[in-house]
Amino acid sequence: MKAAMHGFAQEFDAFQAEITRKFSQQEERLTMLDRKTALSPTRPTLSQGEAGPTLHHKAFDAYLRSGDDSPLRGLELEAKGLNTQVAAEGGYLVDPETASVIRSVLHSTASIRAIASVVTVEATSFDVLVDHTDVSSGWATESGSVAPSDSPTIDRIPIRLHELAAMPKASQRLLDDSAFDVEGWLAGRIASKFARAEAAAFIHGDGADKPRGFLTHDTIDEELWEWGNLGYIATGADGDFASANASDAIVDLVYALSATYRANAVFVMNSKTAGAVRKMKDADGRFLWSDGLAAGEPARLMGYPVLVAEDMPDIATDSTAIAFGDFAAGYTIAERPDMRVLRDPFSAKPHVLFYATKRVGGDVSDFKAIKLLKFGES
Repeated sequence: MKAAMHGFAQEFDAFQAEITRKFSQQEERLTMLDRKTALSPTRPTLSQGEAGPTLHHKAFDAYLRSGDDSPLRGLELEAKGLNTQVAAEGGYLVDPETASVIRSVLHSTASIRAIASVVTVEATSFDVLVDHTDVSSGWATESGSVAPSDSPTIDRIPIRLHELAAMPKASQRLLDDSAFDVEGWLAGRIASKFARAEAAAFIHGDGADKPRGFLTHDTIDEELWEWGNLGYIATGADGDFASANASDAIVDLVYALSATYRANAVFVMNSKTAGAVRKMKDADGRFLWSDGLAAGEPARLMGYPVLVAEDMPDIATDSTAIAFGDFAAGYTIAERPDMRVLRDPFSAKPHVLFYATKRVGGDVSDFKAIKLLKFGES
């Protein structure tokens, strides 16, 4: 019995030592895992609202405040999934959250961008292919032969991308203030400058180092319209609506557009022109203009939405102050997805300049989809 008890005690001591050793190894592994997870910048967050500033935001914020790009370089090597990286020419991609704020402001601005077709490209230009012909068809019989269809005629409209730039500035003391939201300020300033520059170029741009606006294309009387020109309807009065039946010009403009495009058509004019148009009535004394029924809804003219774009010309002699058409089909905006910002603390001391750029282009892609109202006799 004593020998048996002695053997059992030895086996129990060995079992206890083994359990203690395994618990110790498990604790070491958990400790190492906690340290590795805490130091890893790529650990996924369970709640975006509680995650706080990421290493990406901290690095971008440090670069804007002090020009220290070492955190950005570190992120390029350690977290390749992030969008911020050092470019070969020394440029830096704008923080994704800041870029999204800029894009949201651009899309919400009263600009042709809001109603045009916007495509994202990686090249220096974007080609719009237009088929001017229709596939011929006919009724076929059981034994008769089918005539071959006509070959399509394809036209190519190249849209080149141009560089849009903005350069807001702030004092170094302001940037050093830890309570100052650098990213929010930068996004607001860039978005404001980009929105104004884009809105003007999409209407009046000459195509030289900027998008080509739709009003810079040649115009021609609607009865003589041909591809490559924008057709117009004349009001019949020099620099004004006709003295009698002034609203007839608006009606003629609407029905000058093909029914294919009228379903998605929009009026475009500035505030002064809108003030003159909204006073018009039809033959029964009803206003042609109606305000939106809900907040955020556009006003309507003859049932079609109205975009008030301040870059449209005022009513004057032979001016085309009102445009009507399906701009989603008629005007195409091409842009690159990335934006860049360069920090310059030397050129405007004690201020710091931020040179932000993006690539964008635009041009008319379907000359049948847009019609103009010309304030002239013919």
